[in-house]
Amino acid sequence: MNVPVFSSQAWNERLLELPRKGAANVTAFYEHRLGGICLDSRFLLVPLDDHMVHRGDAVFESLSFRDGRIIQLDAHIGRMQRSSERLALEPPCSWDDVRDIAIAVARAGAEPYGGLKILLGRGCGGLGVDPGECPEASLYMVATRGKPLPSSFWEKGLTAARSGVPAKQAWLAQIKSTNYLANAMMAKEAREKGVDLTFSFDEQGFLAEAAVANVGMVDSQGRLLIPEFRCALPGTTAILAEETAAVFMPVLHMDITEELLKSASEILVFGTTPECVAVTHYNGFAVGGGVPGPVAKKLRPLLHEALLEHSVPFMNATAC
Repeated sequence: MNVPVFSSQAWNERLLELPRKGAANVTAFYEHRLGGICLDSRFLLVPLDDHMVHRGDAVFESLSFRDGRIIQLDAHIGRMQRSSERLALEPPCSWDDVRDIAIAVARAGAEPYGGLKILLGRGCGGLGVDPGECPEASLYMVATRGKPLPSSFWEKGLTAARSGVPAKQAWLAQIKSTNYLANAMMAKEAREKGVDLTFSFDEQGFLAEAAVANVGMVDSQGRLLIPEFRCALPGTTAILAEETAAVFMPVLHMDITEELLKSASEILVFGTTPECVAVTHYNGFAVGGGVPGPVAKKLRPLLHEALLEHSVPFMNATAC
């Protein structure tokens, strides 16, 4: 096989011509090494020698925009800070600067609805495993356009099944790292099973989480039960949902077996995008009446308002 060797100019020209699925949705991105924001998604690239890439030595957060406002920006940055502390990973700037850059990237993207990824990596160094190879951490942010989910999303609800992918170990589950192999396998598994999502269980048989969301249930006593955040990432939306629901019903953290889950009158999923959505069928069987129940219908609009209250504007009302 004859493998060509390109000049720097030829390489760059060919690189910029490569098709990239999803690139059209990228509106703006930031890279700390360059210290600025770019609006051309063709330049959205991460060096292979960044340990984020070949070691998964990085943390990230996924945020959403709604009506020109970043939802729960401070809660997400706070969780990223806690994750990075567990990895002894310091950003290349202050946390206040991280917050300011996030707002600037969202504003530069100029889309009222969409998402924002913040990625904090070990940085460029070598292709070994020792973090000491990397003199400075990397920081990337990517804004993407999107649109609001239709009301039918909540009216219809989701289908779910038990996952064959085990829950993460407790120490890893508390870190929102870019090592999302288990999560990716759960998403693949759900597609192959013909359901919207699957739920992982830990080694003791207790419910943990969905691939990118937290899970809760309403029991026969009318209580909202949330799995212990032991082998599940404490979700910013789930925590706010607990606080919102506690106003009108008992909320408890406890270990949930699959038998207990099967007895639920309602199963709820909490996440940045779905907010609070009902699971109408689990393992092929109807949950409750097979339609979203009263708690889902009551909690979701209240949670939506709470999420907007915990948001940061980046566009003026006219632009929205």
